[in-house]
Amino acid sequence: MRNKARSREDFGMSSALLSPEVDVRRANERFATRIDWLDSKHSFSFGGHYDPTNTHHGLLLVNNDDIVTPGAGFETHPHRDMEIVTWVMRGSLVHQDSTGHSGIIYPGLAQRMSAGTGILHSEKNDSWRLQGEQHTEPVHFVQMWVVPDESRITPGYEQLEISDELLAGGLVPVASGMDKHDGESAIRIKNRYAALYAARLLPGQSVELPDAPYLHLFVPRGSVTLDGTGGLAAGDAVRFTATGGQRVTATEPAEILVWEMHAALAR
Repeated sequence: MRNKARSREDFGMSSALLSPEVDVRRANERFATRIDWLDSKHSFSFGGHYDPTNTHHGLLLVNNDDIVTPGAGFETHPHRDMEIVTWVMRGSLVHQDSTGHSGIIYPGLAQRMSAGTGILHSEKNDSWRLQGEQHTEPVHFVQMWVVPDESRITPGYEQLEISDELLAGGLVPVASGMDKHDGESAIRIKNRYAALYAARLLPGQSVELPDAPYLHLFVPRGSVTLDGTGGLAAGDAVRFTATGGQRVTATEPAEILVWEMHAALAR
């Protein structure tokens, strides 16, 4: 069976018809899932939380801000036809999947899983079991899902250490399917219209956002100011439509995640 490639039209892309918009979403406005081992905040509809007006932005369907207690985590579960990028800020997360891949994800390690025709995986805060040493640190990570531009691909996994690039303080490609990032440090995702960047900023350091039909800025740690908008604290996000080029400046040590998207899901 041949894979079905999706066109720009399948994603409902029409940048000429977009109106410029900067939509700030505060941390306390997010959906929340809290159980004994998990504190999870959802930027978009997820699981039992559903709002038909808040299902995605551009190609981004999931932006989950998770804290998992030691020795706990997500048991084996399935995914299909999704590009899943995991970014850890603190602690470490053990990944295992049905394709035979396993590893420990830690700050500065970019990780992507392509669910494709179907994959099973687990994610747990139990790296101490593998390393032979016990610790009690929660793991804090952001997991992001974008749709692939080709369905039913072979499932896959990729990870890459980019800590050295992050030390420079600029926007560093983390995961990308865009041609302009060929040969750069980013891991590859199966969508040629999307790219994820990260930056670690010290107070006073700033970066300029890309210009794209759709952008999503998320502040998982610290605080920053955004030109024309003002202060953003940890957990705040901004959804940009038909605009870009604003500067983001740290007011305390901070980390930001930025999706650049040149298509959107068809409504």
